Amino acid sequence: MSTSNFASTTETLLIEVFTEELPPKSLRRLGDAFSEGIFSVLKANGLTSENSIATGYATPRRLAVEISHVLSQAPDHPVREKLLPTSIAFDAQGKPTPPLLKKLGSLGYADIDITSLEKSGEGKNEALYLNVIAKGAALEETALQALISTLSKLPIAKMMHYQVLQKNGELADVEFARPAHRITALHGKNILNISALGIDASNHTEGHRFLAPGTIQIDSAAQYESELSNKGKVLPSFTKRREFIEASLLKAAAGDLVLMPDSLLDEVTALVEWPAIYECHFDQEFLEVPQECLILTMQTNQKYFALTDQQGKLRNRFLIVSNIETDKPAAIVSGNERVVRPRLSDARFFFQQDQKRPLASRVADLGKVVYHNQLGNQLDRMKRVQAIAVGIANALSADSALASRAAEIAKTDLLTDMVGEFPELQGIMGRYYATHDGENKEVASACSEHYMPRFAGDALPQTQTGTVLAIADKLETLVGIWGVGLAPTGDKDPYALRRHALGVCRLLLEKNLSLSLPDLIELARKQFPQKEVQDKAKLEDIYAFINDRLRAYLRDQSVAGKPFTTEEIDAVLSQTPAQINDLIARLTALREFNALPQAAQLAAANKRISNILKKTTTAIPATCSSKLLQLPAEIALHQALEAVSPALNAAYENRQFVDLLKALVALSAPIDQFFADVMVMDPNPELRDNRLALLQQLHQKMNLIADLGKLA
Repeated sequence: MSTSNFASTTETLLIEVFTEELPPKSLRRLGDAFSEGIFSVLKANGLTSENSIATGYATPRRLAVEISHVLSQAPDHPVREKLLPTSIAFDAQGKPTPPLLKKLGSLGYADIDITSLEKSGEGKNEALYLNVIAKGAALEETALQALISTLSKLPIAKMMHYQVLQKNGELADVEFARPAHRITALHGKNILNISALGIDASNHTEGHRFLAPGTIQIDSAAQYESELSNKGKVLPSFTKRREFIEASLLKAAAGDLVLMPDSLLDEVTALVEWPAIYECHFDQEFLEVPQECLILTMQTNQKYFALTDQQGKLRNRFLIVSNIETDKPAAIVSGNERVVRPRLSDARFFFQQDQKRPLASRVADLGKVVYHNQLGNQLDRMKRVQAIAVGIANALSADSALASRAAEIAKTDLLTDMVGEFPELQGIMGRYYATHDGENKEVASACSEHYMPRFAGDALPQTQTGTVLAIADKLETLVGIWGVGLAPTGDKDPYALRRHALGVCRLLLEKNLSLSLPDLIELARKQFPQKEVQDKAKLEDIYAFINDRLRAYLRDQSVAGKPFTTEEIDAVLSQTPAQINDLIARLTALREFNALPQAAQLAAANKRISNILKKTTTAIPATCSSKLLQLPAEIALHQALEAVSPALNAAYENRQFVDLLKALVALSAPIDQFFADVMVMDPNPELRDNRLALLQQLHQKMNLIADLGKLA
């Protein structure tokens, strides 16, 4: 690499865009995208080194990145680029053609000596190549390019349009998430001469709006974070600010538990620059309201952190994260306590009003709520779920009356004031209201449990009725939405059918329910009279879809810390099992079988048998006739199979899968001898078909719990 006349300095680079308050729910993503975008452009242009580290910053009013070891000028580097085939690059007289000149001009080499271009290849494949030493990128120009490119690609849901007064007195139209006021751009101590969003870069920024108003001069890029913290009362790092808030909340809790979901922590971190934690209280009487309502009210409306005791019971004290640090927070505390009171009063009012009307009296009103324009209303859906739930309960010898009642009232809390205000409480409020109405405990629990599991890793229903209703509810959604042509495509899954399918898998498997998955799908299909649903929601398609979710679920399972392999999972699922509750037991047994010395030989033999049977075009007899067996090896294999079959059948019936697979070891030697001595495809069709029948019987017994050939 040529470095002639190369002179460059290595310093820390700082670029900051200072704005009005940015959208808090997307600040973290904006900060990450800003730092990653600028760093990637500089790296692509050779202005960073292996030691360069990009540190992103994001506060309510700024996006910034600090990158260490950045060159002011990238080193020159060789460039070899294919231009055109020589047949196109030159005319009959050997002169450069317009296409060649245009290509060179687009690359910035219009004046290059044509004779310096390289010819490579032979005949029709001969092409012309450009070989030059390209000048390295300049930081100032590249930083401008990186900033403009990054700003245009930030994940901003909705842009603001505004105007900026230029030096010439004219107004320029600008588009960004929020109006920008300053741009700071430093390479070491040097200000970069760049402009964006109608603003020229400088070495000034601004501190905390109240605690350190006015401008702050940043003398060196490497001092950015410390200067902002010491002089500006701003913690610019989103990560450090979040960690400080979390640690301060835990300290202020004083032995209680702090409810701090990640989404709330992120949002609060995005709302403050210099966080301070204060303790507030609300009236004890509000604790009569279900604590889920109070917690959600505080978190959603006020961004407060609720506290519970060690047993999870809500306290009447809560923590706030303020953007003002003061030794006298009485005004802040009283103000927040005053603000939260009407919110809690609303929650109490909704709860009291809802209890005046039993859930059962709301069933008819479900008919006024549209579910889907092709699938009817919520009352229609309730009746379908009810029929599916009763069918499942009967199959499990569970209480079908409880399943029917739970299905009838489970969705009625959607019509209550509380759930209307806080949709996140659907199911939770149903359980409270059903309990208040005197419903059976299992029915009340099912009102909440039928949504489980709500997400990956979520808990499963504790009651049998809740389990039955959870399966029924998910199957109805799967079949119905699939039937109106809204099956997931690519990343699009607006009705969360993948989550519902995974939920069905987990419920059947982890609850060890001996239910046939195809029968369950067919039970759900029967509840839809619409011809379109019947035509589109084919059993085999939905089974395959659920099977794919099951495959993903099994990949996350393990035995003794060792995940199941793709081959092991394929071996089990290729059998298209109707019942999936014993899949982990099958996989565990397969893992033990695979450790046996004879496993590889049996797997290879099974695969060989599969290939032979697949290639057979004629009908194979159902059973092998011992009278047609002639050779000692085939007689021995038949006798060995007859001898071991009762043990295999008994082990399969008792779900003793390890014993079943170990029993196959007795067939190892006879199978080897058979393939060594016997020609299966005998010219005599009677002998050939009988041997194929023997292999078919053997294949069936070997593959009772998994296709062993998949392990070969």
